[in-house]
Amino acid sequence: MLNSLIVLIIVCGVLSLIFFIATIGALRRKKLLSSALRILLAALFLSLVALFGTITIATVGYRALTYEETAATVQIEPLSAKLFIAHFRFPDGRQASYKLAGDELYVDAHILKWKPFVNILGLHTAYELDRVTGRYIDVKDELVSPRTVFLISQDKPLNMFNLRQRYFFLRRLLDAEYGSATFINSDKPASFEIRVSTTGLLIRDSHPQ
Repeated sequence: MLNSLIVLIIVCGVLSLIFFIATIGALRRKKLLSSALRILLAALFLSLVALFGTITIATVGYRALTYEETAATVQIEPLSAKLFIAHFRFPDGRQASYKLAGDELYVDAHILKWKPFVNILGLHTAYELDRVTGRYIDVKDELVSPRTVFLISQDKPLNMFNLRQRYFFLRRLLDAEYGSATFINSDKPASFEIRVSTTGLLIRDSHPQ
């Protein structure tokens, strides 16, 4: 997903440099109209470098999604009533375990859906798992019982999900940005996959019969 953006950054950067050098040449020949046009083109391509660079940095950590794929494999280890450990294995090999209180495992994610014309640049629907928490079946338990929540997403200098909510102009690039969540009982040992499609998160048995 990011390779296309990097190529665009390099191309626009080179074009900006070319037009900037051409502007200097035009100024030396005292061609003011020509130099004004060239400096505008140099500024335009430099702005595109900044835009594509921001998008590249902000989408680091997101995984391109063009079909249903596994976001994490999870093993449930019950400890006692309403208490369990969830062992996560992520596609990049990273592993983590979370001690959670509740009747169910609950996982949510950020989903980014790009406009069709942006897909041409190599950007497709992307996702990032955000948080994992324990969920109680009874709402009364949610109000009075212990709450446990852990951050799954990794820190990054910029986050496209947050930028989309902050800056209106990105609406022209992103068709939608939304949260998706899924949950499953955690009262017995189990192994399953958290999968994500263009419509959101879902859970499948990792050892179907």
